Amino acid sequence: MPTVSADDVEELRFDSASRLIDVRSPVRYRGDEENLDPIAGHIPGAVNLPYAENLSDDGRFRDRAALRSLFDERLGRDSGEALTVYCGSGVTACHTLFALELAGFSGSALYVGSWSEWCRSERPRATIQGSQ
Repeated sequence: MPTVSADDVEELRFDSASRLIDVRSPVRYRGDEENLDPIAGHIPGAVNLPYAENLSDDGRFRDRAALRSLFDERLGRDSGEALTVYCGSGVTACHTLFALELAGFSGSALYVGSWSEWCRSERPRATIQGSQ
């Protein structure tokens, strides 16, 4: 699967043909709490789609149609958009990469450094105020 660097993500944030997906929990994405990294928040321009939403109530991946519907609804995805996925350290993002493949969205990329790398740099960070 394709991977991208922090420099690539910096460019993708401004590319209208790309979409950046943060798969961490909403409280981490919003910046309400952060138990693993020194700074809470998310990469500006990213949308939040927690990886746990890829699963049905029995803990298995949703079927292809349900995943496709979820991604279409939550991402407002245009068929031409390139998707890049990140989490805290690149591990749970792979869960969503697999779900994207199951749903028929091939070729999505992994930002391996994820939030752990991004938040330790001088790059911009975002939070959602008043989200508690």
